[in-house]
Amino acid sequence: MASPVPSANGSGAQNPLTRLRLDELRQRTSVKWRKHPPDVLPLWVAEMDVPLAPPVADALRRAVDVGDTGYPHGTAYAEAVGDFAAQRWAWNDFRVERTTIVPDVMMGIVEVLRLVTDPGDGVVICSPVYPPFYAFVGHADRQVIEAPLGPDLRMDLAALDEAFRRARAHGRRPAFLLCNPHNPTGVVHRRDELEAVAELACRHGVRVVSDEIHAPLVLPGTDLTPYLTVAGAEDAFALISASKAWNLAGLKAALAVAGPRAAADLVRMPEEVSHGPSHLGVVAHTAAFRAGGQWLDLLLDGLDANRALLATLLAEHVPSVTYHRPEGTYLAWLDCTRLGSGSGQAAGGPGVVSDVAGPAKMFLDRARVALSSGHVFGTGGAGFVRLNFATSPAILTDAVTRMGHAVRAQHAPPR
Repeated sequence: MASPVPSANGSGAQNPLTRLRLDELRQRTSVKWRKHPPDVLPLWVAEMDVPLAPPVADALRRAVDVGDTGYPHGTAYAEAVGDFAAQRWAWNDFRVERTTIVPDVMMGIVEVLRLVTDPGDGVVICSPVYPPFYAFVGHADRQVIEAPLGPDLRMDLAALDEAFRRARAHGRRPAFLLCNPHNPTGVVHRRDELEAVAELACRHGVRVVSDEIHAPLVLPGTDLTPYLTVAGAEDAFALISASKAWNLAGLKAALAVAGPRAAADLVRMPEEVSHGPSHLGVVAHTAAFRAGGQWLDLLLDGLDANRALLATLLAEHVPSVTYHRPEGTYLAWLDCTRLGSGSGQAAGGPGVVSDVAGPAKMFLDRARVALSSGHVFGTGGAGFVRLNFATSPAILTDAVTRMGHAVRAQHAPPR
């Protein structure tokens, strides 16, 4: 293990991102570390290179030691989220009775959409956006309607207005699937933007479902506005989890939260949905929200430092790539369009699209750095890559240095 180093907040406690060496990380069996060969640095999927937060690890050990591996019960998870939300986001009207446990955020989104929309109805999303929005909405027999982000990567309210009109004409009960903070851009929506969304949704009769899985990961300099705290959002829903902020994707549990005028809808959610979360997942997520705040603060310090480091590294090694500095999440949305059309193509024949194409394929093939390919994020994603900077400064430096070598080699004149 690395020796402790002072954190940015001066506490002397250790940055979680510096705790694990590359050889230790390669012992992991998760998809991040096993999808690609060992010579590839994986900066793609949303897993962090951190050990478990001590309060979470302690809670899991206690459960295992006493054989507490049965079915989840009670409202401890919702109570912990409510207290965390009040402390961090001034969400003081959070009500435990307007919540229910769901297996994970995406499954919760699907179940909420089944409550408030009908098969064939339109679901608006702001592209480029988290790729499973397309897949899960489609698998639920709803129709995706895109409202592309503006050039500044923030929501384009005119485009959203038009998308709501199309969704209203497309089906009886349309919905808007909001990503707050936004993945992949790292934009944290301002209160005035969300108020405008609520006004548009009310005008067009659109129900809003807000994915707030990255909500605890708002970086210094920005504040989060939970959608349900906005005037006009009383009939909306939010989905919340500790999955991203405490690296608990393998421990399934999330919380669906209803606004006051959506509570009756939430009551209609099938009881068997609550059977999906893992009891150990509920234990872990509850401990994270209840006692993981200090660890989270250290993580946010480390992510803030990596956010700045990434800007420096890109300017030095890959100046042709434009870095859209994220306000939240640990994801960087990199504009690689200036690299040109020779930066890799999709694999497969006509009609077959690889999940790695364009610049992401070039960086994987030539730099041995795995990034998420922008084209899978929908309209506006081609020519971009998403980079996960929740890793050690050493790994981040190595990865961007490799990327720079690959770009220079690609554009070097033939000998």
